[in-house]
Amino acid sequence: MAQGLRKLASETVVYGLSTILARILNFVFVPIYTRVLETGSYGTVTEFMAYIAVLQVILALGLETGCFRFASREGANPDKVFSNALAAVTCSSGIFLALVLAFAAPISSWLGYEGYEACVKYVAGILVADTLTSIFFARLRFEHKALKFAIFKTVKILTETGANLLLFFVFPAYAAAHPDTFLLDLVSEEPDFTYVIFAIFTSSIVCALLFVPMAVRQRYIFDRRQMKSMLVYSLPLMVAALPGIVNDFLDRFLFRFCDTSSPEWRSSLGIYQAATKLAVIMSLFIQMFRYAAEPFFFQREKDKGSKEMYAAVMNYFTAFCGLVFLGVIFYMDILCLILGPDYRAGVSIVPIMLGAYMLLGMLFNVSMWYKLSGKTSMAIYITLAGLVVTALVNIIFMPRYSYHASAWGHLASYAVMFVISAVLGQKYYPVPYNWRKLGTIVLLMLLCFAVASLADSFIFDTEERPVNWFKIAVHTFILLVYAVSAYLVIRKNRKTIKDRNHEMSDNQQVG
Repeated sequence: MAQGLRKLASETVVYGLSTILARILNFVFVPIYTRVLETGSYGTVTEFMAYIAVLQVILALGLETGCFRFASREGANPDKVFSNALAAVTCSSGIFLALVLAFAAPISSWLGYEGYEACVKYVAGILVADTLTSIFFARLRFEHKALKFAIFKTVKILTETGANLLLFFVFPAYAAAHPDTFLLDLVSEEPDFTYVIFAIFTSSIVCALLFVPMAVRQRYIFDRRQMKSMLVYSLPLMVAALPGIVNDFLDRFLFRFCDTSSPEWRSSLGIYQAATKLAVIMSLFIQMFRYAAEPFFFQREKDKGSKEMYAAVMNYFTAFCGLVFLGVIFYMDILCLILGPDYRAGVSIVPIMLGAYMLLGMLFNVSMWYKLSGKTSMAIYITLAGLVVTALVNIIFMPRYSYHASAWGHLASYAVMFVISAVLGQKYYPVPYNWRKLGTIVLLMLLCFAVASLADSFIFDTEERPVNWFKIAVHTFILLVYAVSAYLVIRKNRKTIKDRNHEMSDNQQVG
């Protein structure tokens, strides 16, 4: 078990290198976006990114996870599995691209962005390129080529970064000096949301080109029967993931219809998105963990003691999430300076979003049961329950509370899905999670948060200066107390498991 956990940890780190870089550079651009772009323009970027996130799930057909399932079977031919997956997503992406190119003008007009047909086409290009490369990235993950995965992701990230820098800091002056340049047919003369979308489009095309040698070398073996089996397994995952991803981004769509607290809903959306960026560290760790954990869980399914390993992973994951939660909140006085002054009104939602992301990561762990047991259709009902909660909270409360309702909607939705998934998992694929230990870790985290909040209220006055260094020192001490306490809780848990294993071994020898 220890060796397996170390391997999972090492791959999580490698996968995380590119993800960390992406989030860091994203962080670097937040001060630029929130100082150069108006809140409404940044809200438009957020809306387009929500469309991309949802449509990407549809076009991928759930085949990333399906590839892991079928390629991990004994005697499976990975070339055949990934060939079938590529054929399926090529068909779905090709049909989608043709439709968008044909109806780009009506789509942009319907969305309220008349004259920005090119931006709609960029979104389609991003989706097609990312959908195709997702299968190649899945193969790299399956083959444990974490370093190559990280390099390709890094190239994509750096390309997007370079394009952003050129567009925001060079292109406006160039466009003013060359008003007849063809580049003005691609992006606006002055910085706006088209700059961000075009930079992502450029990076997606470059990333797709990186996989050309791999695509040429791959042996293509197509099997209609296996493709059908893969789709039967994967499509329920896609259908289940669709409510899940819609659940994650539904609030972005509802701002257009429900946010009546602001005369300009795009401004509220921009402020909400900027504040959510401050919780990026939590989502960063979850994404790192997911890349390594999903193939790890599948490939260890048949190992002796695999379920005990899954439970141990949950303990470490929860404890580290608690550390991230407290770390971001305790240093918020510094982190909030990343945002432009017009965007800092949304900082109050950061603790709520951190808690929501933490629950989302724990949900990923407890939801592996329906993937490992093949009961993927159950995921549909779990995610639909979460979607209903999100819709109700936002529709009822967003007209009055704006983006605060969105944050609480995420937290409530993930909590409901977590409880349902955990209960069903114990019935169909029981993993011996130590709920008492997990609860202790969460209570420790909340206790430290409460102590720090009380200290802030009764001891520190931060109105005179934005950063109180004595306050930061006290927060650091509380953070260390949590880290030591959580370590002791997990260590006690490890000792209990070892004692239990020794006892079982002795009983077997006696028998």
